Amino acid sequence: MDRFAPFIPVESPGVFWRGFYMNLKNISIVLHRTRYPENIGAAARAVCNMGLGQLVVVDPKNCDLTKVLKMATHVASEVVEEMEICADIKEALAPYNYVVGTTARLGSKRQGFSSPSKLAEKLVALSDNNRIAILFGPEDRGLSNTDLRYCHALVNIPTAGFSSVNLAQAVMIVCYEMFIAGREEGREFSPRLASRHELDGMYDQLKDILVRIGYINPDNPDYWMNKVRYFFNRLKLQAREVSIIRGICRQVDWYGNKRYDDGLKKEKKDS
Repeated sequence: MDRFAPFIPVESPGVFWRGFYMNLKNISIVLHRTRYPENIGAAARAVCNMGLGQLVVVDPKNCDLTKVLKMATHVASEVVEEMEICADIKEALAPYNYVVGTTARLGSKRQGFSSPSKLAEKLVALSDNNRIAILFGPEDRGLSNTDLRYCHALVNIPTAGFSSVNLAQAVMIVCYEMFIAGREEGREFSPRLASRHELDGMYDQLKDILVRIGYINPDNPDYWMNKVRYFFNRLKLQAREVSIIRGICRQVDWYGNKRYDDGLKKEKKDS
């Protein structure tokens, strides 16, 4: 099939293109601490070109709307007008069920990455019932390891040599692959996954319990929790599964408190 065949838009929550379907309206581009407003404008243009749902900007260093709109052009001005600006990455990602982090660095702490085309194929089914965020970091250093703990998966753009790709170009490459991905025939059903907000609540509860029972080091709990996060992120937890895990945590907490209270009562009785 010719990947550059003309696109005929249709009225739908996603995009149907010569036998291909992706619910693009459920996919957002999230720019974290972007330094240059021109890159925000170029990203808005890519979102508009490829029909994605929304552009989200988190703690931008410079968000001069005059420069943003100039780069976006009048065609993408609506994307800029509807652009969401957040102060905190946790707040920005809270509504999303699946978060993909972009990275140029491929170290031991950055495992399980895909190319944009392979990632897009995986997201076809997920896009039906889940909100997906594609997260990009600052131009000068990209996403930190702390940022990546919010991500379920990583995407890396393969290059011949110099691995760092201009932010606006990287956004366009990823948006384009989202646009062309996934055949409608034989698509697998994917249920709604737990949102980032639901997962973070579970992780906070797990950390508290695991510290109290002595499973993880209380001096550096976040280091050990990163391993727990990586494990659960691979499982693609649904909301009801998160609810089960939180229920287990509550029961462990109740049982621990009960044993403590029973011990105090026994001490008083023996004395």
